[in-house]
Amino acid sequence: MAIDRKALVTRHNPVTRGILPLSPLSVGNGEFAFTADFTGLQTFPDEYEAPLGTQSQWGWHSSGGRSLWSLRDVRMQYGRPEIGAEGYPLQAEDREEPYHWLRQNPHRLQLGQIGFVLRSAEGELLSSQEMTGAEQVLDLWTGVLTSRFEAAGVPVTVRTACHPSLDQLAVDVESALIPDGRLDISIRFPAPGVTSRSWDRTTGLNWGGADSHHTQAAVTAANRAIVKRSMDEDGYEVHLHWTQGALKRTGMHELLLECGGPSRHFAFVARFTPPGEEPAAVSAQETFGESERHWEQFWRSGAAVELSESRDPRAAELERRIVLSQFLLAIHSAGSLPPQETGLLYNSWFGKPHLEMHYWHAYHFPLWGRTSLLKRSMGWYRQILPVAQTLARSQGYEGARWPKMVGPAGDQSPSSVAPLLIWQQPHPIELAELLYLSEPTEETLRGFADIVWESADFMASFAAWDEERKRYVLGPPVIPAQENHKGITTWNPTYELEYWRHSLETARRWAARLGRPENPKWSEVIGSLSPLPVANGVYLAHENAPDTFTVKNHDHPSMLGALGMLPGKLVDPEAMRRTLAKVRECWRWDSAWGWDFPMAAMTAARLGDGAAAVDLLLMDVQKNTYLPNGHNYQNGRLMAYLPGNGGLLIAVALMAAGWQGGPDDPAPGFPKDGSWTVRSEGLKVWM
Repeated sequence: MAIDRKALVTRHNPVTRGILPLSPLSVGNGEFAFTADFTGLQTFPDEYEAPLGTQSQWGWHSSGGRSLWSLRDVRMQYGRPEIGAEGYPLQAEDREEPYHWLRQNPHRLQLGQIGFVLRSAEGELLSSQEMTGAEQVLDLWTGVLTSRFEAAGVPVTVRTACHPSLDQLAVDVESALIPDGRLDISIRFPAPGVTSRSWDRTTGLNWGGADSHHTQAAVTAANRAIVKRSMDEDGYEVHLHWTQGALKRTGMHELLLECGGPSRHFAFVARFTPPGEEPAAVSAQETFGESERHWEQFWRSGAAVELSESRDPRAAELERRIVLSQFLLAIHSAGSLPPQETGLLYNSWFGKPHLEMHYWHAYHFPLWGRTSLLKRSMGWYRQILPVAQTLARSQGYEGARWPKMVGPAGDQSPSSVAPLLIWQQPHPIELAELLYLSEPTEETLRGFADIVWESADFMASFAAWDEERKRYVLGPPVIPAQENHKGITTWNPTYELEYWRHSLETARRWAARLGRPENPKWSEVIGSLSPLPVANGVYLAHENAPDTFTVKNHDHPSMLGALGMLPGKLVDPEAMRRTLAKVRECWRWDSAWGWDFPMAAMTAARLGDGAAAVDLLLMDVQKNTYLPNGHNYQNGRLMAYLPGNGGLLIAVALMAAGWQGGPDDPAPGFPKDGSWTVRSEGLKVWM
């Protein structure tokens, strides 16, 4: 019997009552998102710990101009002047101003704050304490957020939605407050820029610096206006369309949309665009209709996993996480840029993508039958290919080097860690391979061949020949996925070694498919790559890490990724079984991150231990918390961590559908004791 998709999805519709400070709800489409409080707008942002964002993929700003500083202005380390290699921008030292400016710029813009202005019968502003009976439902099947509350005893109903293909918000309001002139809408524009050098202190909106930006508003026709925003060399526009009332300016960067008129209904749309676009008006009614059609198609066309017949009491929670993660990743991680960890909710690390996280954000899309959502961001690698090639050459390597922390143009950011990470380098190869498995055509191969080729050429040239031991070595300097190891004393990290071999073999398959000669260095490196480092029968974080399970047993247990995330061709299963047991015994899980739990679950699944896989996937620790809105909570600075959501979906796909070369059993990654009944449709066995 087919899964009842609508029943599966809608039984996990988030329903909130009152104010949940960590769990605001969002609507979006991958390119644009709007996060609302309990009123359906952003009326009481100070009541929420999680910022209420309005963000897009194209909205970026550089304080003081786009070319104020460059990497030429910061100090480099580990350069090799004998071959013209510049080194890595690791230290601020005596060049703190350009170092921190380059980390902070460009930063993603908060495009505006839109909230209600609610008044009593006497004309006094109402506070959040005077709102009662608040209930909010996010209908995942339609993408429509419905909010109901009473303002000083008067009912208000608000529907909020995002157009599926336009950066446009639509709002429909019904209340007796409207004809009484007691409900209006405030549109405020924060200043750009950041107020701290620390990324974890820049989550809120900047309401200072009024002179650092400009807001022009002009009514262009009946019930229509354009707001033009500018700051330094950047800017954007907001196109407004409403059904009754008038727009007034109330401050340098604040507008008031007066909603009063004969009707109890009021609707408006706000479309955000880069400067100079002339978008056609799309009404609120059309937007709601498009949202409903889009989300029904989304849920009917992708894969589905149902766990409702399971006896394990954790099944309902896992099913909830699966459903909500699909929605959140579609609105926050399916855009034209690799996303930031917090998506379009608020800025983490100044809003810049971290490319090593692209795997966790997006690898699941093809596994769940939604390849088109991965395609959106894959084209970006081709756009920044010249930048990546220049970076590789500047460090003395061939091919293209993909940075870790980047702006939209692909420029690396200085950091004490980021420039030495390498595990993002094979990601584009493996993501391209998923696209090919989904659409095995000549067009796919030619469309991404340059990305695969250039990525592999860098990997082959990065591996250094160890003449004494007749082997290729990764590093130093290198920092592994477990970032608490020093770059200059680290070499041959376990996960990265296996990933290097695996992805170079993938590149060879691409050459064969296209009938093109491969780079002979690929095979040379594959054949002589260092073995995975083992000590006392367990895998180490890297070859020079004897303290992996004593002193360094925190952050990511990345050695597990060599079997789980990867097929582990060179992994000894028994050694990995002992490694997993050691990790479970002594790892400091409070220091782990959201994707570590699904990573470990995948290792357990491939080792045939379904019970351990479920226990790891659902471990009861803070950083494996999933809030009522579905976001993976880490701590007070990372209230949303989408790599955890993406990792969950990758692990569930592997556990429910299996893996290449794995057993033919149904749901091979789940326990076999009858406690789990796993029904799935549409998952791909491509791992």
